[in-house]
Amino acid sequence: MNYVIGIDLGTSAVKALLVAQDGTVRSEATREYPLYHDQAGWSEQDPEDWVSGTIGALNDLLASSGVSADSIEGLSFSGQMHGLVLLDAGNSPVRRAILWNDTRTTEQCRAIEGALGDKLLSVTRNPALEGFTLPKILWVKQHEPAAYAKAASFLLPKDYVRLRLTGAVHMDLSDAAGTLMLDVANKTWSDDVLSAFGIPASFCPPLVEAGAQTGTLTAQAAQQTGLAESTKVFAGGADNACGAIGSGILSPGLTLCSIGTSGVILTYEADASADYEGKVHFFNHGQAGAFYAMGVTLAAGYSLSWFRNAFAKGESFDALLEGIENIPEGSNGLLFTPYIVGERTPHADAKIRGSFVGIDGSHTRAHFARAVMEGITFSLNESIAIFREAGKTVDKVVSIGGGAKNPLWLQMQADIFGATVVSLENEQGPGLGAAMLAAVGCGWYADLASCGERFVKHARTYEPNEEASRTYARLFDIYRQAYGHTRELNHALYAFRN
Repeated sequence: MNYVIGIDLGTSAVKALLVAQDGTVRSEATREYPLYHDQAGWSEQDPEDWVSGTIGALNDLLASSGVSADSIEGLSFSGQMHGLVLLDAGNSPVRRAILWNDTRTTEQCRAIEGALGDKLLSVTRNPALEGFTLPKILWVKQHEPAAYAKAASFLLPKDYVRLRLTGAVHMDLSDAAGTLMLDVANKTWSDDVLSAFGIPASFCPPLVEAGAQTGTLTAQAAQQTGLAESTKVFAGGADNACGAIGSGILSPGLTLCSIGTSGVILTYEADASADYEGKVHFFNHGQAGAFYAMGVTLAAGYSLSWFRNAFAKGESFDALLEGIENIPEGSNGLLFTPYIVGERTPHADAKIRGSFVGIDGSHTRAHFARAVMEGITFSLNESIAIFREAGKTVDKVVSIGGGAKNPLWLQMQADIFGATVVSLENEQGPGLGAAMLAAVGCGWYADLASCGERFVKHARTYEPNEEASRTYARLFDIYRQAYGHTRELNHALYAFRN
């Protein structure tokens, strides 16, 4: 039996999956690494921690599986998006990496909007948000000129790890699309963007598709990891692109709902013709030639974790949610907006905060818990509404993450989305998507679609209940008014936060 490895470089840890030719996950290993928050709104990591974590995870994977290194044909990557790794002429980092969840760059975002005007959306297909890479480059240029002067190029997180394993510099299109420097439709670095900010073309790495082979392991990397030098290394993709691959979102008509700390609604786009006017993100897919549109809820699963930690600390989620199945749709007139860390889609607002609306003396903790679940799902449904309002059909949703672990929540998603919701038998998300890119690259399958037929297995299906869907449609109309009615109050209160 031959194998491939999918490496998922996340924000808090790196996870490595060893996957057999039949799609079976043989073994997995995880290594954590630290985050640095030196100032409010800052979020950084040391790129060396990613490298040592990845090498450690690969060592653990081989040790736990007992598989021979010679039977592992290739590996590929999924990576946290947007993080800025500035490199000197010798490809060494000049400072820590600035991550996707760093919010220091509001001033630079406004400068980008002013400099590019309508070209921003027509070329990059995305608005200027603090999480993207270009604002981080401009921040370093303004606030750390000595570091910027040393920088000869930049990479994204997974690309730096791959550089250290192969000695070759590349960036795939699905990750490059999140830099705010890519001409997304034409799949090239944008001359308009680069010239507007005095960034030379040499600053940007060569572009490849996510499935492209970018080399093999160096002798040093082979010795450190225990893998063979002949192991093929493929570019890999952005975490959301790989999550879509690993969930089988590989053809029109399929949409992904992923509920982790944040929440994502992602829908497949066969070409770049769709125009959402910047209301949702629009990126290159990990499948060559394809794209995806994506809306984000910043505090999806985090809202439920916050509620548990604040009001039921130490209890299991099962205990927290006990009794919610007996509460009807709408939680007896109680509404929750999950804006507890700001919001992304459709309200790009760092100052908005969450609310419980409609509290009365009849409400129990179970009502609040159900309202939190409904509010998260309403927020995700705002992205689906944007897709539908643009003429897209959303009738089948593959649900992964924390929201797919609770049958009641899966049924709630079907009722609120007004669509069939499907869970997966063996949910491995972005790591499996990375492994699929390696499997196709090694020639095991003709394309990702045929690989997905073997690797991605649907489990239970949930159909919307017509009566519940009608009730939720009325409640969703009320939910969509909550942002406008609370925005001014929340912005005024923002000045009083510590």
